Formats: sequence, C-alpha cells, structure tokens
Amino acid sequence: MASRCIACACVVAAAALLTACASPLEPPRGDGRLSARARPPGSGDVPASAYRAARAETGPLLGDAATTEDYVRYALYHSPEVESAYQRWRAAAERMPQARALPDPRADFEYDFRSDEAMIGAMQEFPWPGTLREREAAAMRGATSAWREFEAARLAIAERVTIAVHETAYLDAAIGITRDNLDLLSSLEQVIRARYRVGAGSHPELIRAQVELGELEDRLAQMLAMRPALVAELNAALNRPTDAAVPAMGRVAGRVVRESAAALAGVARGANPGLLALDERVEEQRRLERVARLEGLPGFGAGVEYTFLENDMGDDLDGDPVKLRLALSVPLWREKYNAAAREAMALRLAIAHEREGEANRVAAEVSRAWFEHTDAHRRVGLYERTLIPKAEESLRASLAGFRAGETSFLDLLDTERTLLEFAMSAQRARADRSIALARLNRLVGTMLPTEPEDEPTEDQP
Repeated sequence: MASRCIACACVVAAAALLTACASPLEPPRGDGRLSARARPPGSGDVPASAYRAARAETGPLLGDAATTEDYVRYALYHSPEVESAYQRWRAAAERMPQARALPDPRADFEYDFRSDEAMIGAMQEFPWPGTLREREAAAMRGATSAWREFEAARLAIAERVTIAVHETAYLDAAIGITRDNLDLLSSLEQVIRARYRVGAGSHPELIRAQVELGELEDRLAQMLAMRPALVAELNAALNRPTDAAVPAMGRVAGRVVRESAAALAGVARGANPGLLALDERVEEQRRLERVARLEGLPGFGAGVEYTFLENDMGDDLDGDPVKLRLALSVPLWREKYNAAAREAMALRLAIAHEREGEANRVAAEVSRAWFEHTDAHRRVGLYERTLIPKAEESLRASLAGFRAGETSFLDLLDTERTLLEFAMSAQRARADRSIALARLNRLVGTMLPTEPEDEPTEDQP
C-alpha cells in the first residue's frame, strides 16, 4: 500500500506540474526583449495612446490656436484604428513564444491489479533540430509585418486628419472672402439704389446688383451649412463627438517639397510601410517553407519510467526498476509535408508578385501626388503674386471710375467677380498643396523634408 500512495502522490505532482500555467490576465513572464525583437530595427519606442494610459498619463491637448501638427498628434493618441493596428501587432508578437516552445511533456501512469504493480513515466518529444528556430523566425517576421501595418495605419490617420483640417481651413477662408465681397456688393447696391431714387441710376443695374447679392448670399449659406459636415469628418478622425466645436481655422502655413518625383518614388520603394510589410510576409513564408521541410524529418522523444514492485507480504522489493525510454517519430506520410512546403512556396511567390504590383502602384501615386503638390504650389504663386494683385488694382480703378460715373456697374461687377474667383482659387490651391503633401508623406512612409512656401525657387514646375 505504501507504493500505491507514493505512486498516487507522484501522479498528483505530475498533474499539478503540467497544469500549473499562468492566467491569461497576468502579465507575461517570458523574454523581456520580446517586443523589441518583434519590431524592425530603429523603430524607436512604442507611441503613446489613450488606450494605454499607464504609458502616458496625459495626452496632447487642442487649443484655439492648434496647428495641423497638433491635430495629428491628438488623433494618433486617440485613434481606435491606430490602437487596433497596435493590438494586432501585440497579438502577432505573442506568437513568437508559442512558436519556439517544445511540445508539452506527457506523463503516463499504469497499474496492474493482478500483480499489484504500478508504473509512472514521463516523455518529452523534440522536433528535428532547427525546427523551433525556424518557427520562431517565421513568427518574428509576421510580427514585424504587423508593426509595418501599424506604421501604415498611423500615416493613414495623419493624412486623413490633414485633409480634414485643410478642407475646413479652405472653407473658413472661403466664407471670409465671400462675406467681404458680400459687404462690398451691399455697399454698391446701396449706392445704386440711392442713384436710382434721384434718377441718376438705371433700374436694370439695381436688379442686377440685387441678383448678384442673392447669389452671394446663397453661396455663403451653402458654405455655412457645409461646415458642420466637415467638422464632423475632422472630429471622427480625432475620435471626438461629431458635434464637438472646432474653432475657425486661420491661415495655415504652407510647406513645399523640393525633391523630384523620381527621387521620392525611389525612397517610397524602400520605405513605404505597406511594401515593407509585404517584404516581411515574403520572408515569413520562406521560413514556413523551411519549417514544412524540417517537420518532414524524424522527431525524437526521451523519458523515464519508474515501476513499483511488491512481494506477497506487501513489502517493497529492493531496487525498483528505473527505465530510460527513447522514441522516434517516423514521418511516413510524406505528401502532407511536401504539400505544406509547396503551399508556403506558392504563397511566397504570390506575395512577392503582389509586392511588385504594389510598388508600381505606389510609384505611380507618388508621381501623381508630386504633380498635384507642385502644381498647387505654382497656382498659389500665380494667384497670390500676380493675378490677385492685378485684380485688386483693377477693382480699385473700377470703383473710382464707378464713383465718378465713368465706369458702368456691369464692368465693376465683372471685376469684383474676377477678384472673388481668384481669391477662392488661391485658397483652394493652398489646401490642395497641403493635402498632396500629406499624401506624399503616406506614400513615401516618412515625413518629407520641406521648406517654407516663401522660399525662393529656381525652377517652378
């Protein structure tokens, strides 16, 4: 009976050892370098987030004079899309300790009621050398790919916020320009009305001024009604209530890229996070192909077996046998291993071709965004340095001629309308320039070096 108690105690101890796992809610007790190994070299610290307050207790704030960069920082800190991509990276990183772990050991207990003998044993299996290393390397590549996708999500949110900010800034500028022109036209309408009362003005001129006033009032009402929609888009990107107040945007300083489209396309091919993520996935499949081939090689097992013997008197015999157990797995069904290797190879080739096509698309988008950026910069200079000053000079001359009775109201109205369109086009060009720059930053995968818009340029596109 003593041996039975010993055997039962050993079984209980073995079961406790096998089931003593940590709770999923407990912090990991594994390799502290896990997160660093799951990120590409030079990636820096993990960005702070409102969802991980322990890492950053206070986040960025937005004031009335917030810049585009302030809005972007706020959005990156509060964005659920960015946090989702970050958690996907964390999930991918947690596959690494799973991939490098040995199979669970197996404990056996056997009892023969006829001979009153008990046996307890344990066996640990080992795959072919190098299999676990390749599995972990494949998991590390997958985690690095997830980090690149996390970087792509951050750039996408930055672009989205920049577009929303500059669209709102354009609308606010357009509202201000329309109001100024409405005030000017209202004063002219009063002059024409006064002249008409004393018989110095014509009725058609008065009607035309009132029609033009109605059109401007309608345009202003439309823009004012549009602003809540743009504010809602901005607040959605900032993860705030859609009706949160956004102060009127002032003039946003413009920045200009001086690099050529070909140079930026070349940088994008090696720095775009989407392309880098595909590169990591190609290497992941290459490693999985090696894993499939290694799994087709024999595995090993080693263990011990202890047998409790008793004689007829119930006393333990001296020298209970201890046996060494060795095992060898025979990968007999070869087709499944060969099929797994072919599957990984096909996926690797598919992702490599996808990467090539994506690189071509990114290069084309970089060229398009570069053209939009430089063309918008050209239009800003054209309107603000040439057309608008000339239109303002023409309007001043027309106003003086109208007051002196030398210029008709229709000529004055045409001049005023031209200045209005030029001013609106200049603001539209400023917004387009910044939006194209945000798109270039996302495509290239980094914040591009820029210069202030008022820097002199040798060659304007």
